[in-house]
Amino acid sequence: MIKVNRYISVIGGAKCTERERELAEEVGQEIARKGAILICGGRGGVMEAASRGARQAGGIVVGILPGQHREEGNPYLTVALPTGLGNARNAIIACAADAIVAIGGGYGTLSEIGLALKMNKPVIGLDTWKLEHPVVSCGIRTASNAQEAVELALFLISNWKGEPE
Repeated sequence: MIKVNRYISVIGGAKCTERERELAEEVGQEIARKGAILICGGRGGVMEAASRGARQAGGIVVGILPGQHREEGNPYLTVALPTGLGNARNAIIACAADAIVAIGGGYGTLSEIGLALKMNKPVIGLDTWKLEHPVVSCGIRTASNAQEAVELALFLISNWKGEPE
């Protein structure tokens, strides 16, 4: 059995485009192929597509659910963790990861990106938010495809020094 000690969160909208769905599924597959554990919000859209990809590739998927019932999770989760925290569960998703891959997304995804950056976690973006700040570097690395996103996430996990807050 392979020892797994890398955790990558995939974040994105519960509603997504077909392109975002395809990217998420490919990212999930890559995460599983590389032996990492996928963490997500556990519901539909990007979360479900990434979960499906990871499970198809034999991976482990942990869903951090906003409600109190495991049944609200998508069918591809290996572990469904109800929190009863609503959107506050975004902090758990960011904290539990060694790196975050953001795909598309709305304000919930933006909150997870902000929390991850505040926690000094590497964030890799695929067709997601572009952030600018007059003083602080935004810290989102961009990738052009799923394989590049996961390889960059794993590289940053191994070599992350982060930027001071």
